[in-house]
Amino acid sequence: MLGMIKNSLFGSVETWPWQVLSKGDKEEVAYEERACEGGKFATVEVTDKPVDEALREAMPKVAKYAGGTNDKGIGMGMTVPISFAVFPNEDGSLQKKLKVWFRIPNQFQSDPPAPSDKSVKIEEREGITVYSMQFGGYAKEADYVAQATRLRAALEGTATYRGDIYFCTGYDPPMKPYGRRNEIWLLKT
Repeated sequence: MLGMIKNSLFGSVETWPWQVLSKGDKEEVAYEERACEGGKFATVEVTDKPVDEALREAMPKVAKYAGGTNDKGIGMGMTVPISFAVFPNEDGSLQKKLKVWFRIPNQFQSDPPAPSDKSVKIEEREGITVYSMQFGGYAKEADYVAQATRLRAALEGTATYRGDIYFCTGYDPPMKPYGRRNEIWLLKT
């Protein structure tokens, strides 16, 4: 686990492969349309808890899996971003449900270690196309909701995306104090 933290702070971290298809800027919101590669992901789903609380439960499980709590005892290192799916209500607030997605590093895609924690699942996911907007800081549920609202407003009338789900992403370990990168991903339809 310590090696994983050291790598994420001082070393290179594998990035989830994607291709930028287009860029836009509207109402002071810069965004990209990206085609993100599919693959195998370690997932943890948490229900009946607010997003911030659910993340505090799910993220350590994913980090432990990546750090070596698996059937092979292999520390795989982290990939970025870590993403989690949220499910908005009609009023824009979020349901008490989320699913964390950690893309397994390329080296382990063909034969990922099995999780030791039964709440961690390995799932195959198709590639996705998203509209992405970046923002900084230590993001909380209210920040994700506000930023998703900004991105939706910028895309209004120019793009179609799913309204029942979106992804919140983070690129940095929790102990990184500044220069943090977060994103909202709306799934293109």
